[in-house]
Amino acid sequence: MQFLSPNMLWALLAVSIPLIVHLFNFRRTKKVYFSQVNLLKTVETESSSFRKLLHRLILLSRILCVAFLALAFAQPVWNTLKANAISSNVGTKGIYIDNSMSMQNQTDNKSYLDLAVLKVEELLTIFTRTNKSFLLNNDFDPKDQNIQTGFKLKDRLTSIKYSEQTRTLDQVLNKLRSTAYKNVNTEDNSYFLFSDFQKSTLGDLDKIKFKPNEKVNLIPIGGTQAPNVFVDSVWLAMPIVKEMQYNTLWAKIKNTGDKKANKVPIKLNLDGMPASTASVSLEANASAEVSFKFNVKGKGMHKGSIELNDQPVVFDNQYYFVLNASPSVSVMHLFEQKSNYFPKLYSNDSLFSFKSYSASAFDPELIKQSNLLILEGLSEISSGLSSNILEFLKQGGHVCIVPGTKMSISSYSNLLGVVGITGVKEMPMSGNFIEITEPNKTSPFFEDVFEKGSFNGLSSLPKTTKTFAWQGPGEKLLSLKSGEVFLSRTKVNTGQLYLLGAPLDPKLNGLGEHAYFVPTFLKMATMSAKIDKISHSFTEENIAIFMTDSPKNAVYKLKNGKNELIPNQRILSNTLYLNMPKASDLENLGSMNSGFYDLKLENKTIRTLALNYAAKESDIKRYTPAELKDIFKGNTQVSVYESVFDTGYEKELVSNNEGKPLWKYCIILALLALLAEVLLIRYFKPKIAKN
Repeated sequence: MQFLSPNMLWALLAVSIPLIVHLFNFRRTKKVYFSQVNLLKTVETESSSFRKLLHRLILLSRILCVAFLALAFAQPVWNTLKANAISSNVGTKGIYIDNSMSMQNQTDNKSYLDLAVLKVEELLTIFTRTNKSFLLNNDFDPKDQNIQTGFKLKDRLTSIKYSEQTRTLDQVLNKLRSTAYKNVNTEDNSYFLFSDFQKSTLGDLDKIKFKPNEKVNLIPIGGTQAPNVFVDSVWLAMPIVKEMQYNTLWAKIKNTGDKKANKVPIKLNLDGMPASTASVSLEANASAEVSFKFNVKGKGMHKGSIELNDQPVVFDNQYYFVLNASPSVSVMHLFEQKSNYFPKLYSNDSLFSFKSYSASAFDPELIKQSNLLILEGLSEISSGLSSNILEFLKQGGHVCIVPGTKMSISSYSNLLGVVGITGVKEMPMSGNFIEITEPNKTSPFFEDVFEKGSFNGLSSLPKTTKTFAWQGPGEKLLSLKSGEVFLSRTKVNTGQLYLLGAPLDPKLNGLGEHAYFVPTFLKMATMSAKIDKISHSFTEENIAIFMTDSPKNAVYKLKNGKNELIPNQRILSNTLYLNMPKASDLENLGSMNSGFYDLKLENKTIRTLALNYAAKESDIKRYTPAELKDIFKGNTQVSVYESVFDTGYEKELVSNNEGKPLWKYCIILALLALLAEVLLIRYFKPKIAKN
């Protein structure tokens, strides 16, 4: 037997009070004179032994009453633990409550988190007078990593809120262990884990290793799994959004529940106003794609969201994104032999910032500020220009080389050889024209370039003579009917290199006058634009933002309403990388909610970012108690309970992990002792002997 509050055993000293009262009877006696005392002497002789016995029984009942009351406050526990169980007075008791977003799910009109808090509060009534307990949640708050009394832990329960942070079971156990070891240097600890045990976030359970003397109690919280419909991802049909021009936004909608979701309404909002609506029906564990037609007014950033109505899990009912309308795409044209096709194509579109320079007189620094660099008709590529081109490609720039009628093949070979392109040669101008075949419909480059999936409406194909040939890696965008490549795309580092097989001279190449030319080179320019992602997730390791002129030692801040934070950041090759902090890293903000975050530099808004919860948290499929028991079968350190609603759940938990409490029996025995005293005083009196 053990005591949860052994300090209360000092109260046993109170048994001296009835003993003192018995030994020193402070009642004042009176002398009564009788004419004859023979009878009284006979009575005293006959009742003295009985009176002494009665007084001693009364003393014993009083001592027992006081002793049992003192024992009741010391909370005795009869240790009925099995050999593998953990004693309540050895080690610490760590309690973990899963407060991830999936705990919004409901059963019996109560959220999983509320149920967990209620059951933990019941459990803490057992630990109220011990100081070997601690409480953790997904935030791993440093304030929670000290052992406390059950009373203080109950106060902490009232402040637990939902967190975007998720933890694997292995992470939770390691944190529980480290907290327990920090406070008590022993491995004999008990851990109680209240969670819905979500499959998508719990990690690989088969690889978890347990300590020999620890006891892990898994208490699943959950009911019938309702459907959960959410937006998994969004993307644009055309990567560049132009003001007052229709574009299409696609959204992938998922249902991770076990039931069908019927006609879920979905709404597209732009700049706080409804823009389009749709509805979708999803089978259990199925997904579908929904499209929205939209247009925006004005250049710059536009905040958007896709909203759906799905209960009871509501944290993922909105998906946020940001559209940058009509971003400026910088096209730099370096020429020696110049055609008019590029100035006509790019100068008449407000989307493009087009600048044309002679290859013999230009500022090399301008190349770094461009998105697309077009080299047209250069007879020779100097070593200095070649270095600038390679650096530009390394930083993610796009380069298109259009040959001239006269070329220094060696200079071209030196540049192209660095990126793995070989067999560079100049073809003789034979005057024989050959048709250019239809573009490859399966190429991502031509996706959504043409309105129709077929090119049969074109009356004729362009013809050309090939004056420039090469071999090596790259994707064929346009080919000749002879099978030779005419326009190729090669990835170089993070950039793209395009090669054209002939000058844009109408006498040698008919592509410039054909319908293929405009969409091909427009797509080439739009793909060179540094378009930031329209949405991000909290779980992304690095959020990349293209910056053309970021000052040195700049410190960027993220602001959402009144909350402001400085994420870890670094700038590499004109790109700002942000490392988003976790909820446990935030002292004043607590959990970070999905929504719009302004990226600020010296109180000036540089960008607006849309941050969303990770899609895996919306996958609410969970391990059943049967599955957990099967996984941990044969593991004596782990106990899996059926549900928090089990009859006798708390009694079983106390019996298996804390022994059998005896304080109730002590109270009963104290009352019985008090009753015995009353009966002895009331009904047992010495009899007077008859003469």
